[in-house]
Amino acid sequence: MTQTALPAAAAGTWQLGSLTVNRIGFGAMRLPISGDGEPRDRETSIAVLRRAVELGVNHIDTAAFYFSPLRSSNELITSALAPYGEDLVLTTKVGPGRDPSGEWLPFARPDQLRGQVEENLRQLGRDHIDVVNLRIGGGLERGTGPIAEHFGALAELREAGMIRELGISNVGPEHLAEARAIAPVVCVQNQYGLTARREDDELLQLCGAHGVAFVPFFAVASGQNGVDEQVAKVAERHGATSAQVRLAWTLAQGEHVLAIPGTGDVGHLEQNVAAGALRLTEEDLTDLDAR
Repeated sequence: MTQTALPAAAAGTWQLGSLTVNRIGFGAMRLPISGDGEPRDRETSIAVLRRAVELGVNHIDTAAFYFSPLRSSNELITSALAPYGEDLVLTTKVGPGRDPSGEWLPFARPDQLRGQVEENLRQLGRDHIDVVNLRIGGGLERGTGPIAEHFGALAELREAGMIRELGISNVGPEHLAEARAIAPVVCVQNQYGLTARREDDELLQLCGAHGVAFVPFFAVASGQNGVDEQVAKVAERHGATSAQVRLAWTLAQGEHVLAIPGTGDVGHLEQNVAAGALRLTEEDLTDLDAR
């Protein structure tokens, strides 16, 4: 596989309710701050966003709580891409929040969710949000407990026209059933990958049975030596990078599975998008899943 940039459409498309997206999208969390905690260069982050759209990425995942001391993902998206193309789908998440110092706030009450949606609207310069995910938990921990009251509050905002489609994040199968009883759910966004939270294999399949997109984050994370070695072997077979193999494995889990890899580097972005054209063989998939 060559490392030239390939269109995001190479992996195919999926419907997020009324919205059509390419299965390779972009996660904006890494735009304002690097992995070592340093603020990223503003112009570089803007260049990444513009290049993503040039490559056919039309699904960008963001949140108002993605910010560094100097800038935020939402502000960067607005500066780089507004006025937005008609096919661009912006997905955000509400529930958690951070104060101006960056400290996590308690999980929002149902009556506070409207304010969080409005904050995203202001920052993104839009009169509606394409997809809003209710993310369970106050920070990054896995959420538990019922969600009916919170999801019902978002369903009311959808009826009011502030939101087009709804999703849930950081959840289990019981949350999907609870939410679907209130309003249509177009996506479930959980941490998931070849070596991350494979207990969600069942939830991934359940989403597919209901026509709900499963949208993993941190899909390229590594850390298990034996698996990392096998990933490297498969990558060598295809002339690809290990990250590309992990993304291709993710997309191979079902047509309803989307990818939203994030980066603050144009070169890495191009490699991530190119992974949409990588087709793993049955031998590859068997080797990768060997434990």
